[in-house]
Amino acid sequence: MKTFKYKFTKLIYALIGVGMAASIVVFAITLWQVIEFGLESSAVPTFTIIRYALMFIVSVALFAILLSLLISSYYEVDKKNKVIKTSFGFIKSRYEIDKIDVITLDRTTNKLTVVFEDENFVVIVVKDAWYEDFVQAILDVNPKIEYSIKSKTGTGDDNGKKS
Repeated sequence: MKTFKYKFTKLIYALIGVGMAASIVVFAITLWQVIEFGLESSAVPTFTIIRYALMFIVSVALFAILLSLLISSYYEVDKKNKVIKTSFGFIKSRYEIDKIDVITLDRTTNKLTVVFEDENFVVIVVKDAWYEDFVQAILDVNPKIEYSIKSKTGTGDDNGKKS
């Protein structure tokens, strides 16, 4: 089984960090309000309890979701079961390698695309240096898959043609 981590941009890492920091701040402020004021300042204590509980739940859930994005976002080529497993935080998917028709590496856009027999496709978001390893892991399972590379340079045949 080979595992390839998702490649996030610096902006995504920053947004995840800001979201995690915000969830910690919300949790801390809510905890401080519970300790400092309790239920004494409320005319209806039930609403205050519900508000505190919701603030704790939301802040912990946000932190857990963002942490899972950092820790559990990957592609995994499972040779034993002949599947590609994708994980994006709590969201998991499986794709059968036997149903892959074409793998295309487009050098102009620098995207690796896996196209299935039913014309669905998945764009693989890993480090550029891992593209060849990822493709080789899939080809090791099913060598019948067509692998093509679209290069940055054209042949010049289409230059000057009008449609």
